[in-house]
Amino acid sequence: MGEQPRRTDQVWSIELQGIEPVADADRHGRPFELFWVWFAANIGILGIVYGAILVAAGLNLWQSALVALVGSAGSFALVGALSVAGVWGGAPALTLSRAPFGTRGNLGPTLLSWVSLVGWETISVITAAYALLGLFTIFGLPANMLWTIVSLVIVAVLVVAAGLLGHATLVWLQRAATWVFGLLTLVIVVFLVAKTNWMVVFSAKPGPWDTGVLAMLSIIAAGTGIGWINAGADYARYLPRCCRARGVIFWTTLGSTIPLFILIMAGVLLSSSVAGLASSANPVQAIGGALPSWMAIPYLLTAIGGLVAAADLSLYSSGLNLLAMGLKMRRYKTVLIDAVLMIAGSIVVMVVAQNFFAPFESFLQVLADGLAAWGAVFLVDMLLRRGYDTAGLTATERGSAYYYWGGVHWPALIAWIAGILVGLAFTTSPWFTGPFARGPFAASSLGYFLGFIVAALVYWLLVMLAGAFPYRQKETNAVPAEKQAEMLSNAGSEVVR
Repeated sequence: MGEQPRRTDQVWSIELQGIEPVADADRHGRPFELFWVWFAANIGILGIVYGAILVAAGLNLWQSALVALVGSAGSFALVGALSVAGVWGGAPALTLSRAPFGTRGNLGPTLLSWVSLVGWETISVITAAYALLGLFTIFGLPANMLWTIVSLVIVAVLVVAAGLLGHATLVWLQRAATWVFGLLTLVIVVFLVAKTNWMVVFSAKPGPWDTGVLAMLSIIAAGTGIGWINAGADYARYLPRCCRARGVIFWTTLGSTIPLFILIMAGVLLSSSVAGLASSANPVQAIGGALPSWMAIPYLLTAIGGLVAAADLSLYSSGLNLLAMGLKMRRYKTVLIDAVLMIAGSIVVMVVAQNFFAPFESFLQVLADGLAAWGAVFLVDMLLRRGYDTAGLTATERGSAYYYWGGVHWPALIAWIAGILVGLAFTTSPWFTGPFARGPFAASSLGYFLGFIVAALVYWLLVMLAGAFPYRQKETNAVPAEKQAEMLSNAGSEVVR
């Protein structure tokens, strides 16, 4: 995993680094470590549920395979591309976001990002708590309110422990989780596939391409990579500047796509013999019911481990977002704030609302509009920019590099809002339906695709109209243009550097 980390980033020690850019002397590792980070983050049982959703939408085997591959690989390729900014600037994603949006204009995107991450960690904890509750029932404990809350607290403690320690420990744990829970998941998938009713699978007719394939492609992308685009740079920021962009993108995409594709296809096959999996109030229990009774304990432990691995990353990044919003405290203390919110949200869903998928789907679809529009602005800004002023990323006073006009870079903020409005106008969800959410948009999340395109075009046009500002300013500790060109063009055997 590269040279040993320095004092600010040691395994089993609380990470000392906040949102300030990582000094060159403290950088370490190789892009290959991102494979472990993103593989472990995507071995959760929810991938099987995504497969069941594809079947419920009327897709056959080959259409489901296409959607699973394109949706997961395409969305995580975007995660990888935005992660490159972490190598360039050495800072978390929403701290780097001050460059395009301004020190004050960045507050809106950072708040949205924080809400998204808290939501993702809450969803992962809820599902893991369901699995732990199922494990308790095997040993004779009742599935009542008391043990539901106990399950939530135990899972939350596991997640918070990793979040408190920080980056180096997370990378180590994600690598271990990839091997342990990845292999166990593979064994479980084999047993699940053995339950396949192949006659049902191969006799299924193709679903419609507009309201079926395109609609489900947008939902899979929203539920996989789009939900992580605001966190990728958080795990690439310790990599040395010499790391190639292709390596960052390649290992991020590969590490994510392998487990997602396998799990989604397992869900597609399992749906041929397990009815109602896509709408189950407790998906963990529904999937476990298809396994032999002797596999219940290893299955539930695997489900818990995979989901905790995903929640760890969300909790860590959400804490960094709080710091990027201007909260003045140590990084590890922000983890405790998010932990309280995570537990409270989980209790509301599991104990009060007692409903899982309605809020889950609505959450994914609506927040994807804001995240996609932010990602579009950030990506265009990366393509135009020649580096980051590392001092300006943490300076918020008037006259600092990214203060712009009153702390706001209006082209970015206008483009972001335009992308959100367009996305919402074409979005349909259990809680919200836009005025133009008709035809293929009525059963999909295609709105955020349109929002992404609009935000990118509006930002590019506004920057062009404004002239060279702010991309010709002198930036300190920036990656030289020739180095960026080299990083973006090299491939082949050098991709794993």
